[in-house]
Amino acid sequence: MQTILVCDDDKQIVEAIDIYLTGEGFQIIKAYDGYEALELLETHEVDLMIVDVMMPGLDGIRTTLKVRETSSIPIIILSAKSEDTDKILGLNIGADDYITKPFNPLELVARVKSQLRRYTQLGNLNQQQTESQIYKCGGLQINDDNKEVLVDDELIKLTPIEYNILLLLVKNAGKVFSIDEIYEQIWNEEAIGADNTVAVHIRHIREKIEINPREPRYLKVVWGVGYKIEKQ
Repeated sequence: MQTILVCDDDKQIVEAIDIYLTGEGFQIIKAYDGYEALELLETHEVDLMIVDVMMPGLDGIRTTLKVRETSSIPIIILSAKSEDTDKILGLNIGADDYITKPFNPLELVARVKSQLRRYTQLGNLNQQQTESQIYKCGGLQINDDNKEVLVDDELIKLTPIEYNILLLLVKNAGKVFSIDEIYEQIWNEEAIGADNTVAVHIRHIREKIEINPREPRYLKVVWGVGYKIEKQ
């Protein structure tokens, strides 16, 4: 049974999410502020976290930043704000997805399951793989058996979304993918308003794999078309 940590200072929302996800077979642990969530993460094995942005004490933004210092578990941010800037902020600080309040329970469940599928694949839980799967482009190397990314022999830490985007591009080095194509392949849903979401993750990847993100060696933009990994 997979465990989900739900963190929101609104107890009614926590209880509602508990009902939706428990009904889908998940185990739920509850926190009502960021400090409590961090304490629970130290004592429980958590597969995914749902955290509200606006909370007293330690808010969802700072909580996510603290979690990302030590963990790559999927994080879904809840926000009562729908502006693009708030969504981008959540992605910028390491969240994998966001849901705007009030949310559709079916959408919440679908997004939780989607993130867990992606994280399970990233965690190398498929023991049927026997052949080494290593992809290289110059000094950039991805070992898809152990989900490691190396740049000039230095280990790079990526979130599950960042890893899957980079793997898609590296496996198809030289091919240009549009924003919609990237979104649909990684998120497995129709790309509606995906520009900012993809752009934020691309920028994060560049910051991690490029010596100078403003003059990228690997991850290139093809203006008006999309992104590609340059063949080396």
